[in-house]
Amino acid sequence: MRRRVLAALLAGGASVFAFAPFGLFPLAVLSLAVLAWLLGSATRWREGLALGFAWGFGAFAAGVSWLYVALERYGGMPMALAALAIALFCAYLALYPALAGALFVALRRRLGLQPAHGVRAAMLFAALWLLSEWLRGVVFTGFPWLAIGYSQTPPSPLGGWLAVIGVYGVGGLSAFLAALVVMTDWRARAWPAALAAVLVLAPGVALLGRAWTAPAGAPLQVALVQTNFEQSLKWDPDHFASVLQANLDLVREQFLSPDPPAVVVLPETTLPTLLERLPEGYLDWLGQLAREAGGDLVLGVFRRDDAGHIYNAALSLGRAPVQQYAKQHLVPFGEYSPPLFGWFYRLVDIPMSDQTRGARDQAPMRFGDQRVALNICYEDLFGAELIRALPEATLLLNLSNLAWYGDSLAQPQHLQIARVRALETGRPMLRSTNTGMTALVQPDGRVTDVLPGFERGVLRVEVLGYQGLTPYARWGDRLAIGAAMLVVAAGFAAGGGFRRARAGRP
Repeated sequence: MRRRVLAALLAGGASVFAFAPFGLFPLAVLSLAVLAWLLGSATRWREGLALGFAWGFGAFAAGVSWLYVALERYGGMPMALAALAIALFCAYLALYPALAGALFVALRRRLGLQPAHGVRAAMLFAALWLLSEWLRGVVFTGFPWLAIGYSQTPPSPLGGWLAVIGVYGVGGLSAFLAALVVMTDWRARAWPAALAAVLVLAPGVALLGRAWTAPAGAPLQVALVQTNFEQSLKWDPDHFASVLQANLDLVREQFLSPDPPAVVVLPETTLPTLLERLPEGYLDWLGQLAREAGGDLVLGVFRRDDAGHIYNAALSLGRAPVQQYAKQHLVPFGEYSPPLFGWFYRLVDIPMSDQTRGARDQAPMRFGDQRVALNICYEDLFGAELIRALPEATLLLNLSNLAWYGDSLAQPQHLQIARVRALETGRPMLRSTNTGMTALVQPDGRVTDVLPGFERGVLRVEVLGYQGLTPYARWGDRLAIGAAMLVVAAGFAAGGGFRRARAGRP
C-alpha cells in the first residue's frame, strides 16, 4: 500500500506540469489515469481515501506552494509555522480528491464494475471527480485554483468544451478519459470505449475557435499599467510618497502622450492607503489629467464607507461620472478572518486584512460604447459569479496584485485562469497587474498581448467589446453538476438493485 500511496503522491505532483507556464496538458489526463488505475485495484474505501488524499496533497503542495512566500516573506510568519500552515492548507484541499477516491472505490465494488464495464466505471469516476472539484470551489467560500479543467485551454482538444460546460465540466471530461484508458478491457471491449472517447474529443475539437459571441460597439483604446512595486516597499511609510508619485507619473505619461488612450488602468490597491488618507488634491490631479485628455482612469484603491467598513475597490475618474466597484469575493486569511481564526492574525502582518464584501450585483462601468465588468484579483476564479454581469457587460477587466507571491507559478497560473474565463463568457479579459501578468485575452482564449513579469511597463491595446451569451454564460455550472449528480444517483440506485440481485431477491 505504501508504494501505491507514493505513486499517487508523485502522480499528483506531476500534474502541475499540465498547467501554465509548462502547458503539458496531456499530463493532466495521464496523472488522473494513474490515480484511476490505483483506485481500480483498491478493495476498501479507506484505500481510496488514502490514494485520493496522497494524489491531492502532491498536486497542491507542488502547485500552490507559492502561498508560503506571502506568509513568510511578506506576512512575517516564522519559517516553520509558515511551512506548517501551507502543509495544513494542502492537506485540507486534498480532502476533496480523497472523498472522490473513497466514494469511487465503495460504489465500484457495490456495482460490481469490472474491466468489461469500462465506460460505466469511467463515468462514475468522472462524476465524482467533477463534484469534488466543484465542492472545493464553493465550501468555505471556495478555492478552485488548479481545478483540472484549467489545464485544458487551447490547443487542448477539450478546450472547446469550456464555453459550454465550464471548467468543472472539462475537468470531469478529463477524468472520464483518464479512467477510460485504464479501466477498459481493450481486447474485449474496445469499441464502446473508443466510441466514448471520440464523442468527447471530436466535439471539443470542433468547438475550438467557435464564435459564440459577436463584436459590439466601437473599439476602446486602453493602457494597462504594470506598476511593479516591490511588496515589502509598497507598504513602507518611508516609500509612501514615492509610490504615489510613481502612480501619478505613469498616469501623466499616458494622458499627455501624443495619442492618449480612452482608458488608463492601474492595478489592484495601487494606492497603498485609504482614500481619505491620500494627500489633499491627489485624486483631483489624477482626475484632471484624465478629463483634459478626454479619457478615463481606473485604479485600485481602499475605501471606507460611513459605517467604517473597508473595501478593496476600484474607482474611475475622468470624462465619465465617478464609478466604483467593490470586491465581492474576499480571500480568507488575507482579506478577512473566518470565525475562530483570529489567532492567525496574531502571527502575521497583512495590511488591510479586515475588509467587507461588496454588493452582489454591481453595474459594469461605462466607457464609450463599452460596459466593463470588473473583478479584483482572485475573483476571476469564480466563473459562476462573473457571468452575473452578463449579458450587459461587453468586456471583463481584472485588477490584480500578485506581488505577495514573488516570482512563482502564481502569475502564469492566474493568466491561464483568465483564459478560461474569457472562453466561458465569450468576452475579452483585460488584466492590469502590479508584477504580472498584464495582458489582453481574446474571447477564444488567445493571449494576444502580454507584458514581461516583474518589469514596470504599459500595455497599449485596442479592444472590441462582445455581446451575446455562450452556453456556459446562460446555464453556468448547472449542466455539468446536474449530469454528474445524475450519474452518481444512478450508481447508488443501481447499487441497491445489484445487492438485491446477488441475494436472489426480486
